[in-house]
Amino acid sequence: MMIRLSDETEALARRLADVQSVTVEDAVRQALEACAHAAGILTEPGQPRDQSPDAVAARRASLDRIVREIAALPVLDARSPHEIMDGPNAI
Repeated sequence: MMIRLSDETEALARRLADVQSVTVEDAVRQALEACAHAAGILTEPGQPRDQSPDAVAARRASLDRIVREIAALPVLDARSPHEIMDGPNAI
């Protein structure tokens, strides 16, 4: 799956990659990993995830927040999911 980025986001990724002397893909992956660590959804390799009730509640709250943000996004295509999937190239 290809992810399309705005020109501004792609330019920022390229600048970050240049500063770090890494590929754009590595720069984006490292930035995403840093955000995932900060959000508590990614642990260090070999380290078990904190399963305490507080940690689980914090991860659940973080995911709930993300789901609410996604749900609040505007609908840009008024067609039903079925209509979109069965678009002009339906088999």
